[in-house]
Amino acid sequence: MLFAGKLLRAVLVGMTCSTAVLAQDRPVHWLNAGAMPPGAIGRQRLMRGGPLSGFCQPVEIRAPKGARIAPATGSGFMDTQSSPLSVGLPIGPVYRFKVTDIPGEPGLELFPTIELVDRLYPPPGQALRFPIPIELTRDELLLAAEGRFITRVVYLEDPLLAPAIARDNENQPWFEARPGEDPLVIADHLGRPVAIVRIGGRVPESNQPNPAFVYGGPEPLIYDQETVKRAQAKPQAATDSALPLKSVNQ
Repeated sequence: MLFAGKLLRAVLVGMTCSTAVLAQDRPVHWLNAGAMPPGAIGRQRLMRGGPLSGFCQPVEIRAPKGARIAPATGSGFMDTQSSPLSVGLPIGPVYRFKVTDIPGEPGLELFPTIELVDRLYPPPGQALRFPIPIELTRDELLLAAEGRFITRVVYLEDPLLAPAIARDNENQPWFEARPGEDPLVIADHLGRPVAIVRIGGRVPESNQPNPAFVYGGPEPLIYDQETVKRAQAKPQAATDSALPLKSVNQ
């Protein structure tokens, strides 16, 4: 997704990244560690101030075709919906989602989390046109089902470091950090981290309400897909976007 000339990318812990870029002596936005407990980074970001508290950031969650997604509530999960799912999330809290009906994997359920640590700044009244994209790929979901833990950091790339490569607006570009590298720190060198996605094999201990498992945050705002489509169909000006940085832990 493009937004004000930048791209929303992602870093995943595992692929090769450019050490030449990371070696540059550049200021960073913050130096938190990706291994910090869920929610800690978002809370610290709120403490730094700025127009973050109370802002509802649109997020578009994309799962494999045919899969269904359900946001958590304090007492369980909402009804599942088809992908993509458009939600509004505040910065700071951790949100749990249930992913089911994964193609070729009957009965498999996974429960990734999303933590927003910053927001986008679209033109007034156009927030729905520029959601933060969250990709839940089939490969990552199956890795989590096998016991891996994936951390994906979505960041708004620095236009001075961004490669001049044309990309489509369908697939979010990403690269994998090498073993031992922190995806949050890498994303911070390359741009401005906005979201942390964690995908593991943890499941609820029972069918009873479990506030600890769903982190007890406020219910997300669910956007009607027709409303989102109308908002995104408006003529587009030059825009920004966010990339993810990904990490896969054995």
